[in-house]
Amino acid sequence: MRSLIACLSLLAAPSMAAAQDIVEVDVELVLAVDISYSVDLEEARRQREGYVAALAHPDVISAIQAGPHGRIAVTYVEWADAGFQRPAAPWTLISSEADAMAFAAVVAAAPLERGHYTAIGSAIADGVERIETNNFQGIRRLIDISGDGPQNHGMDLAEARAIASAAGITVNGLPIITERPGHWTRPAEINLDEYFDRNVLTGPGAFVLAVREPEDIQMAILRKMTLEIAGAAPSRSELSGMAP
Repeated sequence: MRSLIACLSLLAAPSMAAAQDIVEVDVELVLAVDISYSVDLEEARRQREGYVAALAHPDVISAIQAGPHGRIAVTYVEWADAGFQRPAAPWTLISSEADAMAFAAVVAAAPLERGHYTAIGSAIADGVERIETNNFQGIRRLIDISGDGPQNHGMDLAEARAIASAAGITVNGLPIITERPGHWTRPAEINLDEYFDRNVLTGPGAFVLAVREPEDIQMAILRKMTLEIAGAAPSRSELSGMAP
């Protein structure tokens, strides 16, 4: 009988150890950033600089520390084609200004690689997999996806949204609306904020914050991250775009 109990204890040990390795956090956040060729180099740099600045901003730090656990888990992923989703910074636990500064430094130092197409659905599916396979358990689970054009490659968007919805993951959008042609494609003649609202968003409290001027990218990223981490909703004026 004792030997049987010993055997059962040994069999249970790996699963118990795995459970102990899971870290509870307030938010699991995938920052999924479009770096397809429709995003010109200036826009790509502005996006990255905006996230780096936001990650170390006092508003974001305060939102992190105000949560029940006082910590979040975040990863920064740059995406383009269906097979191009590159983590510029891996999953990291952030509970202090020092943690946030260190994560921001990793993002800032990563090489800037580009891809041809805009595979939003594939980026969402990739974000879901990253959340489902990490070592964190969040009260809320979010994918924050930026982009300056509609999908033209990769997994069907409806299928990707269904995957996120089934996993209980919210997808928010940061459409960057520009009149300038990118290196690879011209600006799509659609209402991109409405496109994101209809085709990208899913989950409780999902929202779009549109950017209409290049100089507003950093402000929009800061506001969006602060809202996401705090579990708050944008104002009606913000939902109509960052620029008047």
